[in-house]
Formats: sequence, C-alpha cells, structure tokens
Amino acid sequence: MAVEAGLCDPACGDGAAALSEKRTVAVRIRGRDFRIRSDESAEQLQRIARTVDETMARIEKRTGAVDSYDVAMLTALNLARKVVGLESGVSAVDEPHMRSLIELAESAIAPDVY
Repeated sequence: MAVEAGLCDPACGDGAAALSEKRTVAVRIRGRDFRIRSDESAEQLQRIARTVDETMARIEKRTGAVDSYDVAMLTALNLARKVVGLESGVSAVDEPHMRSLIELAESAIAPDVY
C-alpha cells in the first residue's frame, strides 16, 4: 500500500496545524481493480469495497441484469436507502415504499423471461 502524507501549512486556511494522511489502497469490485485515495484505514476501505461488491453480486443474481451501469445504479439505490436511514436517525426508512421503488427499478432492468 502506498502512503502519501500531506500537511496543511498555516497559509491553507484557518492556520490550524491540520495533518491529513492520505493512503492509496487497491480494492477489487466485481473483478475490477480500483485505487482509492483516502484518509480511511486500509481495512475500512476494504470493508466498504466488499460491501459494494456483495451488494452488486446480490442485485445481479436477483435481477439478472448484466449491464454494469444498471447494476451500479441499483446498488447505489440500495446503499443510499441505508445511508438515508442512518442520517435521519431512523432505523427503517419507510421500508415498504423504498422496497417497492427498488423492486420497480429492478424489474425495469431485469431481462424479459419467456
């Protein structure tokens, strides 16, 4: 893992001695390698990538979608539902309504079965 450290000198803002350590971490999502530059720990970035990968795999299996853009959009909807719930302090965001919207999107993307 390559580690790049950046220092914020007094001229960069409020004069505080802000220290930001950015790391570049390689992650794999759906068989593609990505290099993420972040101040998150490598373990946390791997965990995030694993969550995205597992969610995408579940959506691919459930919908039969093969277009990576479609799968990425459905994954974003699923994960955004969780984030919105956490941000609003509500453990469940109108789950039935959100689920029906996600299923509607999934059915629009799923290939026709004859």
